[in-house]
Amino acid sequence: MNFTENDVLKALSTVNDPDIQRDLVSLGMIKNIKIDAQQVSFTVVLTTPACPLKAKIENDCREAVKKVVGDALTINIEMTSSVTTLRDNAPLLPGVKNIVAIASGKGGVGKSTVTSNLAVALAKAGAKVGLIDADIYGPSMPVMFNCEFEQPAVKSVNGKNIIVPIEQYGVKIMSIGFLTPPDSAVVWRGPMASSALKQFISDAEWGELDYLLIDLPPGTSDIHLTLVQTVPVTGAVIVTTPQKVAIADAQKGLAMFKQPQINVPIIGVIENMAYFTPEELPNNKYYIFGKDGGENLAKKFEVPFLGQIPLVQSIRESGDSGLPAVLKEGITAQSFQELAETLARQIAIRNASQMQTKKVEIIV
Repeated sequence: MNFTENDVLKALSTVNDPDIQRDLVSLGMIKNIKIDAQQVSFTVVLTTPACPLKAKIENDCREAVKKVVGDALTINIEMTSSVTTLRDNAPLLPGVKNIVAIASGKGGVGKSTVTSNLAVALAKAGAKVGLIDADIYGPSMPVMFNCEFEQPAVKSVNGKNIIVPIEQYGVKIMSIGFLTPPDSAVVWRGPMASSALKQFISDAEWGELDYLLIDLPPGTSDIHLTLVQTVPVTGAVIVTTPQKVAIADAQKGLAMFKQPQINVPIIGVIENMAYFTPEELPNNKYYIFGKDGGENLAKKFEVPFLGQIPLVQSIRESGDSGLPAVLKEGITAQSFQELAETLARQIAIRNASQMQTKKVEIIV
C-alpha cells in the first residue's frame, strides 16, 4: 500500500499538545515528512527544549502513525524545539523571544536564588537564556554566578558603545554589580536606577535569546514601572514564602501587574522555602514558615501555581559559593529543574492563548 504525506498528517492531527490542547498539525509542530519504501520520518517541533512531556508526545505520535501504516514501515521521529514568541519587529531586544519579570512583594524570600537557578536550569535544557539583575541597590547575581570580580567588555557598534554581557553557566548576565566595586553602596535616586535598567536593555548585546529573565527588586517601585514602559513583558512570576506577611506583600506585587493600565499576564506563583528538609532526611518535611501560602495565593487570583522549592542548607551554600544548586545532585536540583520545565510550559500556554502584551505608555 502506498502511503502519502496527507495520510501521515491526518494521523498526526489526532495528537494534541497536552498543554495547549490543540492538535500538533494545526499548531504547525509537524515538519519534514518523508516517506519511502522502508520508513516514514518526520520532525516534531516542541514549544520549548525544557518540555517535560517530550516522551509522551513522541509516543502519541508514534502510536497515531502506526495505526495508519501498521508494521509496513519503520517510524522515525526527530524531536526538536523552537520556543514560541509573540514579539516581532521589536525595536528593543529584537532577538529576544520572551521577557519574563520575576518579582516578590518583599525582600528575603529568595527571589534572586530562584531566578538564578531557573536561568541555569533553562540553559541546561538547551534554551538560550539571559538574565538582567535589575535589583540595582542590592545586586546578587555576580556572587551567585561566581563572577563578582569580572567586568563586561564594551565594543563600538555604528559609533555607539555596546556592553557585552558576562556569560556563565550558559547564561548571559548583566548586573550593576559588574560596574561598581563590590564593597561600595549604590546611592542613587530612582531616575538614576531606572536609567541603569534602560541601559542594560538598550545598550547591551543580548543577541538571540529564548528567555530573558529580569530579577526585579522587592516591592513595587520605579524599576518595575520602567521595565513595563520600556519593553512589552511576556509575563511576570511572583516568588513568595508561605508565611502570612510574605503572602500579603506578594499579593500587592501580583496586583500591580494585573492593574488595567499595566496588564502584564501572571505566568505563575512560586513558593520558596515551602518546607525545611534536612539533607540526611530527604523524606522529612517541616513546615516552619507555614504551609501552602503560595498555592493558596495562586488559587485566590486564579493564576498557575508553578511549584514549591524546599528550604535546604545546600541552596544557601550554593548561592554563597557561586555554583547554583541546580548544577548539583539532589532534591534541590530536581526541584529547580521541574520548576523550569513548568515555567517554560506556562510561557508556551500563555503565548498560545493570550494576546501580545503592550508596552505601557503612561501611568498617572
